[in-house]
Amino acid sequence: MRLRHLLLIETLGRTANMHAAAQSMGLSQPAVSKMLRDIEDLLGVVLFERRPRELAPTELGRAVIEYAQRTLNDSQRFERELANLRRGGYGQLRVGAIFAATANALPEAILRIKRERPLLAVELVEQTSDHLLAMLERKELDLVVGRYTEPDQQRRFSFEPLYHEPFVLTAGAGHPLAEQRAVSGDALLRWPWVLYPSNTPLRRMLEHAFAEADMGVPTNSLETTSVQTTLKLLECSQAIALLPESIIRTHLAEGRLCKLDTALNTPTLGYGLLLRIGEPTSANAQAFARILRDVARLETSS
Repeated sequence: MRLRHLLLIETLGRTANMHAAAQSMGLSQPAVSKMLRDIEDLLGVVLFERRPRELAPTELGRAVIEYAQRTLNDSQRFERELANLRRGGYGQLRVGAIFAATANALPEAILRIKRERPLLAVELVEQTSDHLLAMLERKELDLVVGRYTEPDQQRRFSFEPLYHEPFVLTAGAGHPLAEQRAVSGDALLRWPWVLYPSNTPLRRMLEHAFAEADMGVPTNSLETTSVQTTLKLLECSQAIALLPESIIRTHLAEGRLCKLDTALNTPTLGYGLLLRIGEPTSANAQAFARILRDVARLETSS
């Protein structure tokens, strides 16, 4: 297949509409329809089911769409890196990281890679691990600092542990539970909670802790992945949240938040370096991975 074929498949997968795809590519709808038929004849499979108002990808179609996304992202990355190198740069590095890592390992590692390679263009994406690994698979990122969220990800990504992050049950400094000792599970459930979304590792860990403490899941809750929103809610309301210690360390020291004394078991949760299996790693990604290991080794030994 040619590059324009891949572009059409990606566009159809994104728009699910022949007319919208034609407009996006600056082609007529008959031309798009013919090109799609040519691609399906070339591959010998039907990629999209034609429905009255949309195109629905078949199972094989979804696989081809994912391939087209990866290939186009690879091509776009090459173009950006080549332009950067022509200007005397070191290319690009795209890093995905969970929020706990951006409060711990990432800032120091980025400072070090920029000292080694001053003209390296670094892009940092902060998100939950499930979103980051989807981006890593589509080749929108070079590496991820996060954790597995599903068992089948172990077939696609290698994992090298870097940190075990302690979590703290916390609230605003003026919360009514702040001065109480051994707060019971029932008492915790009387207050609003800020939770990570369902199916995230942190949410599953918290639900496991609830089950071990014979507690129900909080019914008065707000779900968000935004650390800044969570911190603001804790400071300005009577909400409770479970957060990585590295994120709230400064807030605790400044007296804006407090740790709650409770028997709720909040174990550590590890995270590390994730790379695509079976694919070469760029020199920039290799250098950054080396720095991450050095930073983690120094921090865990201190």
